[in-house]
Amino acid sequence: MIVFYLLAILSVLSAIVVVVHRSPIYCALALVNTLFLIAVMFVLLDAHMIAFLQVIVYAGAIMVLFLFVIMLLGSPDEPASAERPGLRTVVLAAAVVLAVELGAVVAAKPGGEPMAEPPSYGSTQALAERLFTTHLLSFELTSLLLLVAVVGAVVMARRRA
Repeated sequence: MIVFYLLAILSVLSAIVVVVHRSPIYCALALVNTLFLIAVMFVLLDAHMIAFLQVIVYAGAIMVLFLFVIMLLGSPDEPASAERPGLRTVVLAAAVVLAVELGAVVAAKPGGEPMAEPPSYGSTQALAERLFTTHLLSFELTSLLLLVAVVGAVVMARRRA
């Protein structure tokens, strides 16, 4: 449980860096870190196939695509001293909400035995069965969305050049 809580805290902090940091490159790298930490959590759940796919597909392929788009489009030049109005208030409110949620999770007493995973949990067959039956439409829509994003990035980069 200590390893899980440590990974959870690190992944939340890394996700906060994704949202708060000004540089898109650092945001993308923090997102890679977040996705990697989530993959480690899948390993803790004995879902090795899902962890492997998390690293290969999301942290690998999708993030390389994001970095190519960032490099093609460039980032707008923003002065380093520009203040974001209300940022401190939002960060403080988010920190308070996170602290309350963390306190509620720590204070909650587990109600009985945890549910046991089915024997096929995290296996290739179970993943493929779910992906290509129950979630086929969302899988295909995601691939279509990524294709449109790549085409849009290429069109925007050509117009810019």
